[in-house]
Amino acid sequence: MQYEVELKFELADPAEVLRQLSSLQATRKADQSQVDQYFAHPVRDFAVTDEALRIRSIQDENRLTYKGPVVDKATKTRHESELEFASGRAAAEQLAAIWEHLGFRRVRVVRKQRQTYHLSYQDRDLEVCLDQVEGLGAFLEIETLADAENKSAAQRAILSLASVFKLSDPETRSYLEMLLERDQAETP
Repeated sequence: MQYEVELKFELADPAEVLRQLSSLQATRKADQSQVDQYFAHPVRDFAVTDEALRIRSIQDENRLTYKGPVVDKATKTRHESELEFASGRAAAEQLAAIWEHLGFRRVRVVRKQRQTYHLSYQDRDLEVCLDQVEGLGAFLEIETLADAENKSAAQRAILSLASVFKLSDPETRSYLEMLLERDQAETP
């Protein structure tokens, strides 16, 4: 089973992290505009089970993602399955419509601009993402994939890199959770 191991931090000063990434010789990948449509299951409350189902569109590319319950809260480790499907906005909307016919409900859309960096750290391939999330601000995500045997090493590497960046207060909520809380607070 493949696990996504990640930590997320709100950033007051993205420029400082960029300087540190440069000193660690991180490689910058292409910037992305991501649009995530999240869905609620017709009979299971994903907020209770800590799961997520989304359609992610990155420019013209589409991916279906299922995220299982968090199995380690220190680094937000969870099973993740992702599948690419047909390109284009029409394909994403067609899949969303099929799900809605099956009883799934669109919950919310999360939009972000992402700068991604690749870094080899403690014998692990890590991705460090600087996200500018519409309605929330700037965040840093450190993530990697690991199987069950390497999960602990992945968690240690991510925690260690966070300490290099002098980040110690991870944000445990997803962008979706934060936006839903903000929406609820703004509703009279």
